[in-house]
Amino acid sequence: MGKKILVIYYTQSGQLEDILNNFTAPLIEAGNSVEKVRVHVANDYPFPWNGKAFFSVMPDCVLSAPTELKPFQLKENKYDLVILGYQAWFLSPGIPTNSILQDPAVKAVLKDTPVVTITGARNMWISAMQRIKKILKDSEAKLVGSIALFDKHHNLISFITIFYWMFKGKKGRWLGIFPKPGVADTDIANTALYGATLQKYLQSGIYDGLQDELIQQKAIEVKYNLMFIESKASKIFAIWANIIVKKKKRGPWLVAFKYYLLIALFIAAPIILTVDAIFFKPFLSARIKKQKQLYSGVN
Repeated sequence: MGKKILVIYYTQSGQLEDILNNFTAPLIEAGNSVEKVRVHVANDYPFPWNGKAFFSVMPDCVLSAPTELKPFQLKENKYDLVILGYQAWFLSPGIPTNSILQDPAVKAVLKDTPVVTITGARNMWISAMQRIKKILKDSEAKLVGSIALFDKHHNLISFITIFYWMFKGKKGRWLGIFPKPGVADTDIANTALYGATLQKYLQSGIYDGLQDELIQQKAIEVKYNLMFIESKASKIFAIWANIIVKKKKRGPWLVAFKYYLLIALFIAAPIILTVDAIFFKPFLSARIKKQKQLYSGVN
């Protein structure tokens, strides 16, 4: 007998929708009832973005401030599985995702329900996922699977290409030289494999071993350099957000944050990573392994 599955998400560019469509295709083929709910915010964000609008959402995003959503309906009061699609904005759950998770109707269906999360990110998703884990725990949901797709090009390259996509609205090769931004088409197509893996566990309703199998399939993979940068940057972003949110005129402070971000990424990060690689990383292998297991797991 087919299971009732809710897929809930927000997307601007449509990339996350493509990921979810591929991921859920095996579940639909197996005869499950898959209800897809694409949530919209009441006052949508611009796409393409402009610089002012893009950086203006940082404080509210980092501080988990919700926004108003357009009304949406869930067909069922209870589901056998919820699939949450999300994005990371400024190393935090995106404002729309945070708002979805605070919606009373969503919280009601999450309670005591198995949940699989899936993201399409530039490359830094760990901090956002850790915060989502806490929200799901507080909602008494049962996180059973976590999948993270990301742009696998070098950090600096993906930073340039994602801004081209976000500010121009074009998912193409900038100048004919840079690679396409976002998650690779092949990686999006491969999510069908993860969906087929999920289907095996969905039938029995016993999810022990699901995340281990997804890890083996590289549905989620923690990169040390990105983990290291993100662990430092997320704390600094919180400091910036707490300062800016208290200012009557945020504009100059947001401009300062923008330049801090550029300097940190293109100058400070390479230096810090080099120092870490020489003096610290070689002596912390056990700790690094433990961190990777934590971030790729569901606990």
